[in-house]
Parts: sequence; structure tokens; C-alpha cells
Amino acid sequence: MSDAVPAGARAAVITASNRSSRGERTDTSGHLLADRLRELGFAVGDVTVVPDEVPLIQDALRTALGSGVDLVVTTGGTGVTPTDVTPEATRPLLEREVPGIAEAIRQASRERVPTSILSRGLAGTVGPALVVNLPGSPGGVRDGIAVLAPILGHVLTQLRGGDHRPGGGPG
Repeated sequence: MSDAVPAGARAAVITASNRSSRGERTDTSGHLLADRLRELGFAVGDVTVVPDEVPLIQDALRTALGSGVDLVVTTGGTGVTPTDVTPEATRPLLEREVPGIAEAIRQASRERVPTSILSRGLAGTVGPALVVNLPGSPGGVRDGIAVLAPILGHVLTQLRGGDHRPGGGPG
């Protein structure tokens, strides 16, 4: 399946990183993610960079979702260090989890990067929007986009109320 992203689709990118939020490190993963989403046909505004703190990540998620975007993708904060709290910030906001997306992202690079299975990223929906947590590395972003690219058009059409096509998969 390789449905095109619906016309006018908008995405928001949020980077969760203490160092990037303090200007100590360039946010390469967030900018790479925004560029890749643009290549897929999304209108993407500026990348939002926030510290690894649940309330600040949630505020950024709520702001993005409140702006009416179709997709919010976070990068960073999905690992197992004490400051990795993006899943904890995301989970309470999700209306429905879509665990297959997060599982596929973890498995995408497992042979090359065995530690990819340590990512605790989530995927789910909030109203008509899809929210996905990706790891905070350029490689994790590339692998995540490779998983998302073939399904984004279909899932966004479904979230907008589109009907199932024959043979289009589970409902």
C-alpha cells in the first residue's frame, strides 16, 4: 500500500531534548524529520524543541494538535534513561493507541541496530490526528519514516472518515 498523503495534509514536529532546548546541541533529528515529511507532501512549520519534561512535552503536543494538524511526530525521549519521558507525556493524550506502528518502527532496524528495541515510543490517535514518537537520532528518524511513508496516506484518509477500500486491510 502506498496511498499518497491527502492534499493539504499538515504535520508538526516536536523534538524532546534537554541539550537542544538549551542550545548546547543542534537538533539534527527534528530538522531531518521535518524535511522528510515535506518530501512526503506535508506542510510542516517550524520544529518545536522542548526539554525532556512531561508537562512541556504535553504542552507542545496539545498546541500542535490544537492547530489542526493531521500528524504530530516527536523525536527524542523514547529510550530508557531517567530523562526519557516522551511516552509518559504522550500516552495520557492518546485516545486510541496503534501499537502496530510503534512495533514496526522498533523492528525496522533491529538487525542493524539491536538497541532499537529499547525505544519505548508510542503511536496513536487524538481525534483526526495521528501521533507518533520516534527516537532522537537521525538513524531512528530515517527508519521511522521508512515505516510510516507507505501507510500515512491510508491512515490519514481513515482518520478523516474515509471508507475502507476492498483489500485495504483491517478496519
